[in-house]
Amino acid sequence: MSDLYVGLMSGTSLDGVDGVLVDFSGMQPSAVTHASLPFPVDLKAEFLALNTAGNNELHRAALAGNALVRLYARVVNDLLLQSGRTSDQVAAIGAHGQTVRHRPTEFDGTGYTLQVNNPSLLAELCGIDVVADFRSRDVAAGGQGAPLVPPFHQSFFGGSGQVAAVLNIGGIANITHIQRPFAADGLRGYDCGPGNALMDAWCTQHTGAAFDDNGAWAAFGSINDALLASMLTEPFFALRPPKSTGRDLFNWSWLQHKLAECGPCLPVDVQATLTELTALGCARCLDACPEQPSQVLVCGGGALNGYLMQRLQVALPNYTVNSTALHGLPPLQVEATAFAWLARQAMVRKTASLESVTGARGARILGAIYPA
Repeated sequence: MSDLYVGLMSGTSLDGVDGVLVDFSGMQPSAVTHASLPFPVDLKAEFLALNTAGNNELHRAALAGNALVRLYARVVNDLLLQSGRTSDQVAAIGAHGQTVRHRPTEFDGTGYTLQVNNPSLLAELCGIDVVADFRSRDVAAGGQGAPLVPPFHQSFFGGSGQVAAVLNIGGIANITHIQRPFAADGLRGYDCGPGNALMDAWCTQHTGAAFDDNGAWAAFGSINDALLASMLTEPFFALRPPKSTGRDLFNWSWLQHKLAECGPCLPVDVQATLTELTALGCARCLDACPEQPSQVLVCGGGALNGYLMQRLQVALPNYTVNSTALHGLPPLQVEATAFAWLARQAMVRKTASLESVTGARGARILGAIYPA
């Protein structure tokens, strides 16, 4: 079997598709090349709409899955062209799909998680085996189905011998506490709360921009202490891990409810307060580290938000906050590389989840395989 895998990720931020071609032949996974494509405006709007019940949503979800997979296939083609590889040299594609519902404890601990995808079409378009539906098996075993990336974080970033935390700030933020020495039953990882999702939504509504570039708009605002305090009363923040969340909770309606509670607030001040909410939600998770990490490694789109990184450092004065780029993997490539790793684990029949992370009844092999 080839050591080349493709990882594809389109996250809660809904900004587009990131893809990485990864070589697993060495001691450490190596990203050969990276490609990305933005979401068309109408597809992003459809995925946002599919987060809540609506008319004819099964049909609409199927069409959105087909449109997403055609973007996936274009990214895979770009990766092959950039690297000079052919489809028969790639063992498999790990394709996460687009999460539209995540309710793992909806029904007495046996809920569900739903990622819109069409892995059969992707295998047909690319001529490469596809691994998809990574979260459902963990949920079936009583787990949260999220976050899935901590075992990969440990594998890639845990070799330095230093105690570290990996903080992934996508639409939703999650954290991995890397242990030293590593013990599988000691690894911890869980969702922290909102990452970029609320900031992006507010920025789009009031400026027309898809996101607050480098946090420049938020930096002009002032944090509204009353609004921040109200948002931090959300019960999710007080839950003990394992825990996970998504747009099912932290969405536009949630934000509007909090704003109504606190009265008038300038739009730029709301943006500053949302940025602070993300920073504090992440910082509070560091308190649960069994060992205090020497450094916090940040990945995801949040790592490119300079103002957010400043607020994180202010909230974490005893830590060094850096991008994962300084440790061998650019922040926008980490999650896609993780799904290449998850695909490889499935293809070689190795477990990829941990009870200590998701709360499942035990480690499970994750993902369904769709042969080319």
